[in-house]
Amino acid sequence: MQIFLLVVFVFLGYKFMYRFYGRYLSQKIFALNEKNITPAVQFEDGVDFVPTKKEIIFGHHFTSIAGTGPIVGPAIAVIWGWVPALLWVFLGSAVMGAVHDFGSLVISLRNQGKSISEVTAKYINPRTRIFFFILVFLALWIVIAIFGLVIAVIFNMYPSSVWPVWLQIPIAIGLGHLIYKRGKNITLWSIGALAALYLFVWIGYLFPFQMPEIFGIPATGVWTVILLAYAYFASVLPVTTLLQPRDFINAYQLLTTMALLVLGVVASIIWGNLEIVAPAVQMSPEAAPPMWPFLFITIACGAISGFHCLVCSGTTAKQLRNEKDALFVGYGSMLVEGGLATLVIIAVTAGIGMGYVNASGETLLGVSAWNAHYASWTAAAGLGSKIAAFVDGSANMIAMTGVPRGIAVVLMGLFVASFAGTTLDTATRIQRYVVAELGTDLKIDAMRNRYVATGLVVVSAAFLAFASGADGKGALALWPLFGAVNQTLGALALVVVTIYLRKKGGWMWLIGGVPAIFMSIMTLWAAVMNQVSFTSKSLLLQSINILVIFIVIWVIGESVIKFFSKENAAEEYPVYE
Repeated sequence: MQIFLLVVFVFLGYKFMYRFYGRYLSQKIFALNEKNITPAVQFEDGVDFVPTKKEIIFGHHFTSIAGTGPIVGPAIAVIWGWVPALLWVFLGSAVMGAVHDFGSLVISLRNQGKSISEVTAKYINPRTRIFFFILVFLALWIVIAIFGLVIAVIFNMYPSSVWPVWLQIPIAIGLGHLIYKRGKNITLWSIGALAALYLFVWIGYLFPFQMPEIFGIPATGVWTVILLAYAYFASVLPVTTLLQPRDFINAYQLLTTMALLVLGVVASIIWGNLEIVAPAVQMSPEAAPPMWPFLFITIACGAISGFHCLVCSGTTAKQLRNEKDALFVGYGSMLVEGGLATLVIIAVTAGIGMGYVNASGETLLGVSAWNAHYASWTAAAGLGSKIAAFVDGSANMIAMTGVPRGIAVVLMGLFVASFAGTTLDTATRIQRYVVAELGTDLKIDAMRNRYVATGLVVVSAAFLAFASGADGKGALALWPLFGAVNQTLGALALVVVTIYLRKKGGWMWLIGGVPAIFMSIMTLWAAVMNQVSFTSKSLLLQSINILVIFIVIWVIGESVIKFFSKENAAEEYPVYE
């Protein structure tokens, strides 16, 4: 009952925050106005700028910002206890992450759909834009290179998810054709597409697929090549052809999965004696870094993530047909992601206690199960370990509803792999936009061509992925940097939001300013501590981390100067009635 009340309290809390705080931001702070022409309408081209219904763009936006983030982060951060993890997810998403996403989206909407790094030149100065661009490029470079490997690992762990993941693509293309070319009912046909996807779940369960070694290239390397090729085509195709319809299916998949998890919680309480088996607070887990500041770096998606500002200002701002839809899409989707992260925390702190098979094949229950998986930071580290904790814990709970556990595992494997694929192709598309914006600034027309720009993105990612050999694991060398780099982007995006609100006058800047100060302190603190730990590692890690620290200090310094400058007095940002 404790867990059920916890879920109810958190979900009602999110509803309250959306109803009151979200609307307050929408009406009084950012003053959304349906009469403002959005970039999607102004620059409609049928490829990138496409006016879209808010229900469809919500699905595309949510699955783009989510990926494996709200799963992996909470699944490792609970090693410090479920209470700090849950508090950070709820408070972080409602008053920091949602403000970060919403603010980034609105600013881009009012600046021709340009990326947050590009508009930095307007609100701070051109020098800051250069540094912001370096961080954005670095973060996306790592994401694109690593996520081919991430999905390969998921396919290896859950081979039954391979067929439904890949067969979702033709289903999505067919759905897009029916909706945009033949005017069919979106909801009806999307539910039908979801039903077809779940039919393939059964096929995947019966016929799991393991990628063999091909021409001496390990399975992870083969999958990386295939996935980067897919990301290329997904990036250059019109969003209405694949990305939007596929992510609309994924949005229904999300709702179905969350509903199953909630039902699983209820059923497990009634018939399985579900209880939290993790400690409430554990300040010093074996070999783990300190909770402060690393809790706030480890849980990014689900609380606040810098990657979100790239999605908001990269793809979503080019698709909203009505400025008022920004509340539902920007603020609302972050709260839903927080809800997902909450269910993940329950799965890895309670669901895992219903049955966990250790390395020797022994099935453990209760506290013993949790201790076996989270015995130390090293034991709980690694992508496979984090995903396994979520999938196993979720499958245990869903099985209590009557769904066969094997099918539940496939469903959760499909869920994780689908969202990871969305992150991969969305990141590729965003990086293409970044390259095109750079080409515009440098007056290099070839870089503005979507085929050329995407080629540069994919080739550079492949270079990083295969830098260490044919297994495609080269990006792992830079992965230790990603948490701090990603959250640094979040902190700096909040700084831009703060400067934007400062121009509107009054105390409005505090809405972004307080979260910006908090995240700047946490990310800089973590980056400095990382630098200490990197002294025994590669020179490359040390060099890039020093660059990140320098960028943070520089941008914050420039922002403080801009904040207090006379030219930053209230300007032409009307509050619409």
